[in-house]
Amino acid sequence: RNSEMMGATGTSEASPTDDLFNQAPSPIARHVHALGMKYRALLDSSHPWVKARWGFTATLTLLYCLRVYSLGGWYIVTYALGIYILNLLIGFLSPQVDMESEPHLPTRSDDEFKPFVRRLPEFLFWHSVTRALVIGFLCTFISVLNVPVFWPILLVYFVVLFTITMKKQIAHMWRYKYLPFTVGKPKFNKKKEDEAAAGSTKK
Repeated sequence: RNSEMMGATGTSEASPTDDLFNQAPSPIARHVHALGMKYRALLDSSHPWVKARWGFTATLTLLYCLRVYSLGGWYIVTYALGIYILNLLIGFLSPQVDMESEPHLPTRSDDEFKPFVRRLPEFLFWHSVTRALVIGFLCTFISVLNVPVFWPILLVYFVVLFTITMKKQIAHMWRYKYLPFTVGKPKFNKKKEDEAAAGSTKK
């Protein structure tokens, strides 16, 4: 009988962790969630506006450069920002597939056309660059991050690193015969397709 009473009380009493997980979200959590949903909707609506998005990013880049130049500091932040954007650029220019294990892209006109698929899509590349610029711009308001440094050395380091990285990327493009752009790739021609179809029906 005592064991039955203990079993009944064990099933009826809720553990403290149940109350913790069953609590309604706080007003701050609901507000943050609502802001996140609005931000996601804004990103989704801006997806087709490629030129407008990159125009905004170019303007933000100009504002950041003007602020750093006028303040005469935060060169470490600028160097880190440049390295991060360079890594994003390599992902944007690289194919998604491994060119050593996957079939190569077509090199002749009679080969089957295979579109170039980027490792880092254009929208994610733009979003990451813009977010990094916003974070870098906010960092210029934090005096602790203004580490004194001889900026020409950082500039030389970045130029050398950029040159070596792009040289390797161009060599990779040349080796596997691909271009990370749509220039020169075949496009659908409805007129030629109609003429070919009409010729085949006459025969």
